[in-house]
Amino acid sequence: MKIVAIVQARMGSTRLPGKVLKEIFRKPVLIHDLDRIKEIKLVNKIVVATTINKRDEIIICAVKDYDGNIGLFKGSEEDVLDRYYQAAIVFDADVIVRITSDCPLIDPIVSEKVIQTFLENKCDYCSNNLERTYPLGLDTEIFTFSALERAWKEATHNFEREHVTPYIRNNPEKFELLNVSNEVDLSHYRWTLDTSDDFAFINEIYKRLYHEGKIFYTSDVLSLLNDDSTLLKMCTAHEK
Repeated sequence: MKIVAIVQARMGSTRLPGKVLKEIFRKPVLIHDLDRIKEIKLVNKIVVATTINKRDEIIICAVKDYDGNIGLFKGSEEDVLDRYYQAAIVFDADVIVRITSDCPLIDPIVSEKVIQTFLENKCDYCSNNLERTYPLGLDTEIFTFSALERAWKEATHNFEREHVTPYIRNNPEKFELLNVSNEVDLSHYRWTLDTSDDFAFINEIYKRLYHEGKIFYTSDVLSLLNDDSTLLKMCTAHEK
């Protein structure tokens, strides 16, 4: 069984253009993301799936300069479901792990828990956000190639094509779904990168916890938030 993590990335964010290549400690957000995904031991291959748009060539270059072993795929900008499906075919994926490029606090321990739960149960799809108990920004989805293929064939609405997994998630009569919950509800935290405020928060976390070649985890971020009310307000001042 080949487990492939496909990381979607593009420069054309509406609210924070170019966010995936914004730098923290002279390293693009996307590369920090990949550093962390590399620590997920159950993943056999990492692929960055970007678009055929010329402005996204810079993403291809950044990943090539970072690690030539990372797979690269260019596909539809709007039909991200098709991009995932075609990338999964090219890289012979039996199972796909979906992680987005705007999650530089992604926790490999959390992601491994989701993947392990999937492997231990007979399901088509498993994630930690069907019922959110983890911070936004630690989202990990894993699904079979057959589930992806069925969604690719049957999904017709734009929302289903743009966001990859809604067709699977919204059709429990067609797919066996499983959710992974945290012991403590942390869903009120926002640790993703979508706005300048998000970037300010994530940058502060990295300033205090980041060391080259060493990964920090959710527990480290939570300890920091418990000791710093200003940081705590920065990541809880948004709607879920």
